[in-house]
Amino acid sequence: MALDKKSIAKRIAQELKDGYYVNLGIGIPTLVANYIPKGMQVFLQSENGLLGMGPFPTEENVDADLINAGKQTVTTLPGASLFSSAQSFEMIRGSHIDMTVLGAMEVAENGDIANWKIPGKMVKGMGGAMDLVAAAENIIVAMMHTNRKGQSKLLKSCTLPLTGVDCIKKVVTDLAVLEIKDGAFHLLERAPGVSVEEIKEKTDGKLVIPDGEVPEMLI
Repeated sequence: MALDKKSIAKRIAQELKDGYYVNLGIGIPTLVANYIPKGMQVFLQSENGLLGMGPFPTEENVDADLINAGKQTVTTLPGASLFSSAQSFEMIRGSHIDMTVLGAMEVAENGDIANWKIPGKMVKGMGGAMDLVAAAENIIVAMMHTNRKGQSKLLKSCTLPLTGVDCIKKVVTDLAVLEIKDGAFHLLERAPGVSVEEIKEKTDGKLVIPDGEVPEMLI
């Protein structure tokens, strides 16, 4: 059975390590903030000038002045810091972020990512994604394996305008966990109840399947 968005975020939270500075992109990535393992200290950073984000607020503790880069209301943890977006991008461009989690419309087998523009549709701009993919070394993509038409989003090469080139390390979808290396998607885990054949059928890019049983994700 394919994962829902919350379960994708839960699986990505397993990639976090104590002391990490992490930037969460818009969409599924923001949900990762709700699933940081207990006892682990992770510093969440937002492009609009916030370091030390907590989980999403309940109705009782919403503060309309506290938002992330996606304009969602957030909470802050003790010791959180507020600063200008210019300083925020200095952190990003200075490679001070240990891990970045982004959504995407397409990811290619060589690690290219397209996540900001669909031709013919009005968008405000690329936002901070271009800076994040250029500076971060550990970039994970959270997305659905196929689009609404059932077409694969894991491709031989991206068809949409690129955000970054040869930069994505891992992809977590509703069907699988895949590592990108040596010009291919390497299947690491599959969603509970999802077959390797289904993943193969829905992956247009080169897919490397390990010998033996592919383990199910532990969510």
